[in-house]
Amino acid sequence: MNIDKKPVDRFDWPLAFIMLLFFVISLIAIASAQTTGQYKINSIPINFIPSQIQWYVIGSIIIAITMYLEPEQYKKAAWIIYGGGVFMLAMLYILPDSLELVSRRNGAKSWFHIPGVGSIQPAEFMKTFFIIGLARTITKHHERYLEKTLQTDFLLLGKIIAVFIVPFALIMLQPDLGTGLVFIAITTALVIVAGITWRIILPIFLGTATLGATLLWMALYAQEILVKFGAKPYQLERIYSWLDPYSYASNEGRHLITSLNAIGSGEIFGKGFQGREVYVAESHTDFIFSTIGEDWGFVGASLVICLYFFLIYHMTKITLELKDQFSTYICAGIIAMITFHVFENIGMTIQLLPITGIPLPFISYGGSSLMGNMLAIGLVFSMKFHHRTYMFSSDDED
Repeated sequence: MNIDKKPVDRFDWPLAFIMLLFFVISLIAIASAQTTGQYKINSIPINFIPSQIQWYVIGSIIIAITMYLEPEQYKKAAWIIYGGGVFMLAMLYILPDSLELVSRRNGAKSWFHIPGVGSIQPAEFMKTFFIIGLARTITKHHERYLEKTLQTDFLLLGKIIAVFIVPFALIMLQPDLGTGLVFIAITTALVIVAGITWRIILPIFLGTATLGATLLWMALYAQEILVKFGAKPYQLERIYSWLDPYSYASNEGRHLITSLNAIGSGEIFGKGFQGREVYVAESHTDFIFSTIGEDWGFVGASLVICLYFFLIYHMTKITLELKDQFSTYICAGIIAMITFHVFENIGMTIQLLPITGIPLPFISYGGSSLMGNMLAIGLVFSMKFHHRTYMFSSDDED
């Protein structure tokens, strides 16, 4: 049987090759983004390439460690991992400002400042910790309730909401809408995959869609009602600047306009490496897809999107091959997380979606984002590497 395959044969080489391609693309895009000279310290241009290489090396080590551990170990330690993530989020509010260990960026209290190390955003890691906790919740529920009924589905939905609400509330208090939306996307995907009947989730989805449409209508035509319920003017302006950026070109709409100009100026084949002419703020982080669009045009941007498609397709293929429920839910959650990241980031650069500050996975510059995503990919490597060991095993172990 394939259970006795050598480790080198069980290693996911195609996934490793995809990650190598992302590494190369990331360095090329960041190198081009920083040539405009807007990133300086004391008039000296900053070179982000060494730092990004460093984060990728650390991320590779995270993958190796994560892959070494078996799915059953993650299942047993799920609540410790989940609780540790919640504790980190809570510490952002518990630590006194006098210690200067917590910093704000763009108005959000989301970062730990560690002397000698740099800034760490715990929410990036909590995404994966949340997936582990949610996967265990669903798995243990199915193990306990073998006969599926409407009552057991309601109970499972309540358990999922209970696991979701704590980290989501802590993140929204920062506030960090973009990360909050990622948690909603992960939860939605796992609710569907968990097999909860459509008699329950269809009314919820329809109600949520109706509420969203109503809020959008109120933002456009009944702003005074939203303001009475606590909506801030700058939050409403983000919606207006998304729908009509040129009317807010001097403030909220500036990022979107420059992004559209940069991508449009790339035309079919782009201006080539370091041929950028349009200034785009945060072009090495959140708006790095604008850099790709300007440098390599429609062709280059399409190839990047295709690479994400291959990544998601490959992870989906792995998920369908898995025999262990816990591993299946882990991979499904990670697929949902990365898919939403890609869709939201690219969508916000081309006016398809509002700007939320979500980085492009594996390409945008940033240590916390990259390490958090590498942790998630490490779990996929682990599920693939170990899944045949558990092919005929019982899930009765706690």
